[in-house]
Amino acid sequence: MALAVVLTEEELDALRQFDTCTIANAVETFNVRLHNTGFCDGSIRCMFPDSPPMVGYAITGRLRCGEPPMSGGTFHDRTEFWNHILQAPWPRILVLEDMDHPAGRGAFVGDVHAAILKALGCAGYLTNGAVRELPAVRSSGIQLFAGGVAVSHAYAHIFDVGQPVTLGGMEVRPGDLLHGDQHGVTTIPAEIAAQVPEVATRLQEAERKLIGFCRSKSFSVGALSEVMKKMGS
Repeated sequence: MALAVVLTEEELDALRQFDTCTIANAVETFNVRLHNTGFCDGSIRCMFPDSPPMVGYAITGRLRCGEPPMSGGTFHDRTEFWNHILQAPWPRILVLEDMDHPAGRGAFVGDVHAAILKALGCAGYLTNGAVRELPAVRSSGIQLFAGGVAVSHAYAHIFDVGQPVTLGGMEVRPGDLLHGDQHGVTTIPAEIAAQVPEVATRLQEAERKLIGFCRSKSFSVGALSEVMKKMGS
């Protein structure tokens, strides 16, 4: 799983200093994609909204939970899948598209798989399906983004590893750089990723000035128009 650009730890940490909304705003300024693409819609929820921003590289696959195996009572994890995760750059984020209709009949990640993912260098897990055992997962340090919560793992099993997937309207390819927090998840195009923190800093400062003006006694609609023009809004 090779990337054209892999960021340094310092560059990754710079991205962690911003909320995901600011990251999305910064990405828009580069005009490398349409402004209605590259992020999950409201169907994907952050399970631990008070946790710091999550940054990492995507390992993708597809998931089913609703159908039992052809033989035996359960599916078993395969060693080759865990080895596949280790091929991705660090930090890693497991991204699974739940192919059941509707998604979320069962949950692949609970306390055990969260511990495994943590040991494999994963910062988080993203799915349009379900997750479970939230207190134990929180204590593991793994962040969760999911369509909902389920009681059981049902017949959860992964297949079709390493292909592009779509969750909450966002396409994720193997190796994509992801940023997520209480607001949701966005992808950061690799070619601009190292430049995003600098732009995000400028945007934050401009927003602080605008908000400060709106709260000041100098506020007027006419002056607001001038301030917005200077901001380029």
